[in-house]
Amino acid sequence: MLSVIIIAKNEEANLERCLKSVTWADEIIVLDSGSEDNTIPIAKKYTQKVYSTDWQGYGIQKQRALAHATGTWVLNLDADECVDEALKNELLAAIAKKNIDAYRIPIHLNFYGKTRRYSWSPKKHIRLFKREGAHYSNHIVHEAIVLPPRAKIRSLKQAIQHHCLRDISHALDKLNLYSTYSATIRIKKKARPSFIKTLLGAWWMFFRCYFFQGGFLEGRDGLILAILSAQGSFYRGVKTLYPDQTRHLDQQ
Repeated sequence: MLSVIIIAKNEEANLERCLKSVTWADEIIVLDSGSEDNTIPIAKKYTQKVYSTDWQGYGIQKQRALAHATGTWVLNLDADECVDEALKNELLAAIAKKNIDAYRIPIHLNFYGKTRRYSWSPKKHIRLFKREGAHYSNHIVHEAIVLPPRAKIRSLKQAIQHHCLRDISHALDKLNLYSTYSATIRIKKKARPSFIKTLLGAWWMFFRCYFFQGGFLEGRDGLILAILSAQGSFYRGVKTLYPDQTRHLDQQ
């Protein structure tokens, strides 16, 4: 049995695409955190397992959603992601295999209607896992699934499609919010880089995204996305130097 868990807030523009892509799953769980749009009515068109809570950060929200799951396997999706037919088939084949506990899945960005394989987040993340013994870290952002010791992990080839950036303005808004979350974590850990390290970190992020990851293969979009990634790194570092980080923490 496969459970899909999705956390959401004000995701009426994305959620239906996500839910339509996983109607074949045995169970769909949507955990809302105070939506003021049509997120909840849209969710209830596809599942009766729709829950509402306050917002405590990504890790805690995903753990709350996971607590409602009953399936042997769990697929974690963001509301702005979706599963295509090729990935669906690979997922079904994966959960039928024995002696595997979790799978890493690539995530491809959809930017202005085009799939970008290299420019944004080419790493594979653990998104499909056996529920028993698994839990999420309580990080505000960049949460991780914690698996039982000696869990066997493999990788899938097909990718989750990620529609996280509606346009440039939306991208800048997300960079601002996510850099605030990340800077807050660093401040709590008393990990504050110097201004020089902040500059070098931003430059390295651009170099990594554009050259190492292959962003240059995707033309103008690859260049723009590499610059946005570098900006996110720079904002995160600067906000640790000027630590007024609390005013956005009640937002998702």
